[in-house]
Amino acid sequence: MNWKNIFKSLKNKDMQQRMLIVLALVAVYRLLAHVPVPLAEPSQLKDIISSFLSSSDFGGFLNLLSGGALSQLSIVLVGLGPFITASIITQLLTKAIPRLEELHKDGETGRRRINQWTRMLALPLAVIQSIAIIYVLRQSVLAGNTTSLGEASVSDWLVAVSAMTAGSMLLMWLGELITERGIGNGISMLIFAGIISQLPTTLSTLWTSLVDTSQGALSIFGWFSVPVNPTMFYVVLALSSFSLLMLYILVKINEAQRVVTINYAKRVQGNSSYGGIKSVLPIKMIAAGVIPVIFAVAFLSLPAFVGQVLKSSNNPAYADIADNLIKWFQAPNPGAFTGDSMEAFIYPVLYFLLVIMFTYFYTGIVFNSNEISENLQKQGAFIEGIRPGIQTEKYLNKVVNRLILFGATVLGLIAVTPFAIEYLLYNFTGITNANLAIGGTGLLIIVTVALESLRQINSRALMVTYDDYK
Repeated sequence: MNWKNIFKSLKNKDMQQRMLIVLALVAVYRLLAHVPVPLAEPSQLKDIISSFLSSSDFGGFLNLLSGGALSQLSIVLVGLGPFITASIITQLLTKAIPRLEELHKDGETGRRRINQWTRMLALPLAVIQSIAIIYVLRQSVLAGNTTSLGEASVSDWLVAVSAMTAGSMLLMWLGELITERGIGNGISMLIFAGIISQLPTTLSTLWTSLVDTSQGALSIFGWFSVPVNPTMFYVVLALSSFSLLMLYILVKINEAQRVVTINYAKRVQGNSSYGGIKSVLPIKMIAAGVIPVIFAVAFLSLPAFVGQVLKSSNNPAYADIADNLIKWFQAPNPGAFTGDSMEAFIYPVLYFLLVIMFTYFYTGIVFNSNEISENLQKQGAFIEGIRPGIQTEKYLNKVVNRLILFGATVLGLIAVTPFAIEYLLYNFTGITNANLAIGGTGLLIIVTVALESLRQINSRALMVTYDDYK
């Protein structure tokens, strides 16, 4: 990363304009996160959202990706989930349907048409998700008997669902504006901003616990005391050290790659010769990025979400099924690991296996060895010692599979490590609500998006300062 070029590029008007556009649109997003849904009883529904978030890993994950919009009952509560889901569906269909694959290879025109279909698909998904979230929130209120609610009219449902759907579509539009007129991937930038926005609240909670000296102050070798909670001081120190270590490992894993040397055949035409040079093909260890972790959390959260819907229906026939779904697919409490039952290990083990499975699955989508092999053959390029065509494809598949095996295993271990840290915190400090599993997912997203955005900024900076090297 050439920081000198980046700072020099800030003097360029185009660079300044792009940076200001990103900051302005992110600020608009954060303002929208505080605009409430026009429900008939928003204040009453807000009373139980905190309990819903604490008891539901799915709710906590949605609140994380929406930047706290769920806890605020905001119009952008649904967030970018429908657009992300629609993008994944269209990517899968592009690989499965030959006509769509040809359209994708047609260039910018074909990709624009596919993007338009993605936006159209995101609309019904946003409507479905809006209805589901409002239904679960209302049923949670009624089941908990925490407040009295009247029956919602059809107009109430229409207004609420329309507002949340419009908020999701507005976020999609803001993300595409950032991509087109700003720097980096707009959708990723908005998710990044939403997660970062939760940082001040987390730091404030830690600081309040740290300066609480009701149980005594920290003594330094018996010479003098520091006005901080002794237990929380060591907890914060351990968490900070662990976060820095995880950050270092994540950066290394995210940047790790295998460099394959590419040779170009030498051609002679008249008195001129072409080719005869070498290039490189970098293959990232984790080409899928943080997508496998998001898929795994969303996949595991779905059964627990279904269990909560069944439980809120108050139907005795579904009571046992609902309890089992919530118990098996809910992120376990740290105290659950101390018993003889193995049920607490279901979630972490499935989480680890799903991260590995989705890493293989999504890498197969983003890294097409057959297409790369064909392009190399068309350009007269080859890998030394490997024949062009099918042999090159097999070689690339072999290299990618070896990289994925190690990268996916490390990614899975990083994903489940917060459960072990929560268990240690529970045994040594009694803390049961650290919620580090969601924090670990957020850290993975932050690192991936930050590194990718820095690369985009560095490329743009090199472009605008290119004339300085002439």
